[in-house]
Amino acid sequence: MTAAVLITIFTVLLVLFLERLNSTWIKKIFNWLPSILLAYLIPAVCSYILNRDFSEVTIHQWSKDLFIPLAIVAVMSSLSVSQLKKVGWKPIAVFLSGSLWIAIFPVGFLLFFQNTDFVSESLLGLERWKGIPPIVGSWIGGSTSQLVLKELVACPEALFLTILVLDNILVNLWTIGMFQTIKKSDSVNRLLGIQSYELPSEVNTNQNKSQSPLLSISILLGSVFLAHISLPSFVGKVVALSLLGLGFGFFIKSWNSQFTLQLGSILILLVMAVLGLKLQFDLIQFDIVFMVFLVVWLSSHFLVMLGAAKLLNVHAAWVPIASMANVGGIATAPAVTAAYEKKWMPHAIILAVISMATGTFWGMVTVGLIQFLLL
Repeated sequence: MTAAVLITIFTVLLVLFLERLNSTWIKKIFNWLPSILLAYLIPAVCSYILNRDFSEVTIHQWSKDLFIPLAIVAVMSSLSVSQLKKVGWKPIAVFLSGSLWIAIFPVGFLLFFQNTDFVSESLLGLERWKGIPPIVGSWIGGSTSQLVLKELVACPEALFLTILVLDNILVNLWTIGMFQTIKKSDSVNRLLGIQSYELPSEVNTNQNKSQSPLLSISILLGSVFLAHISLPSFVGKVVALSLLGLGFGFFIKSWNSQFTLQLGSILILLVMAVLGLKLQFDLIQFDIVFMVFLVVWLSSHFLVMLGAAKLLNVHAAWVPIASMANVGGIATAPAVTAAYEKKWMPHAIILAVISMATGTFWGMVTVGLIQFLLL
């Protein structure tokens, strides 16, 4: 138990240290090996070198009972109503159309192709469909939602690592594509006949910090404690803490959203490091057919948002911005946005936070539909 705790702490501190370095080669490594995946791999390497099995140590129960619930309520509380108003409803509608498609596409795919070997034998027969909800969580909500949905469907560790690897490869390639796509937004506007669109109003990026971090942590811990003693179901805790977190961000004017978002990011690394203690490298697989499935899924998500932009007469630049807010998250969305208009970067961050706040719910929709229609 002691060794597992030390490995976990070492991993989180090392990743946080590397993230703060300004070295060019470190940044290049993180472009292809993001911190969330690095935090998952380091404990596995340590376990392999030490020839120890940490898959049954108590820290895994700590993660499920404390770390994951605390990460959920922290991330959800980082969103406020005033931020949503600054973006405008049309870009949010484009963004949500992409989220909806990510959530329902795999359900439609499984229904339409349920008689094929890939669906009937691989996805359903071998229960590899359990890798789909964590992808939905990753693409919409980020790492927090991905981890929650992994626990919700009991996704096996070997399948989860395969998903992480495939997802990491695809998202990096997608990010490169979105950098190039957003630069051609004016041409896309002309091609689609988008002419009179509204530009977003300015966002105040100075977060309200009147509430002390200590008070914020106390409130968050108290929320997790109340949820733990009153709700026996893990799903019930997820829903309750998500709604409670939104309530903190929406209704407490002095709520320190910036701090809770930073806290949530650290907790995500902690949860990933704990999960990495279960990982066994000899179980890693690469499925080219599943990779093609992911490519079709992600590409169609982009086309759906293009259609929504045309329908609502929204600037085409919002499509790659919304896609990266969904798929890339809070780091890559503003970076892609800056390639077109730096003044829109705060709006991209807000969309990414909305993604983080809604990903778990979209994933639960996917799980519910698959279980209801196919299982």
